[in-house]
Amino acid sequence: MTSYTPDDSATAGQSAVIDTASTWWLTALDRLERTTVADPAIKVLQRGIRSLPLGGVRDLLRGRPLGHPVHPVLVQVPIGCWLSAAVLDVVPGNRRATTTLTAVGLAGVAPAAMAGWADWADLPPEQARVGLAHAASNAAAVVCYSASLTSRLRGRSAKGRLWSLGGLAAVAVTGALGGHVAYRQAVGAHPAT
Repeated sequence: MTSYTPDDSATAGQSAVIDTASTWWLTALDRLERTTVADPAIKVLQRGIRSLPLGGVRDLLRGRPLGHPVHPVLVQVPIGCWLSAAVLDVVPGNRRATTTLTAVGLAGVAPAAMAGWADWADLPPEQARVGLAHAASNAAAVVCYSASLTSRLRGRSAKGRLWSLGGLAAVAVTGALGGHVAYRQAVGAHPAT
């Protein structure tokens, strides 16, 4: 009887590719954290956001009543809708559903973005730099999904699917950047009191 043994060279090759990609990504993020090119704009934006007369809404946007940031909760609406739309795009006969999901995802962007900006306004420079790249990636995703929705509403579903795929790629990048800020840079909950 012959038993199956995994090919160690194939496993080692896959591991090397993942290690190389991980090293590249983390090096790029470390450079982004250290670059000071955007610092003047970051300071102006942060000061402007902090000066908005939001009152108690600021605490709600930052999740203080919950004891943790609300931004990660709110991003589930656009991400979930857009991922679901991508799945349904490969199933025939779901044009109306994918159009609806794309639109609902876009509607969910504003609350998530407001909460994100409220959190971002108090971040230190290294985290704010990555946060700004996160926001730029979010903007790219919104542009792609807006173009997707427009194409779908005009009956150009193939073009809408292509824009949706571009948007999903931007969502993957922005998710990785947001995860970096939240976990590797250890941005956590704001005091609940």
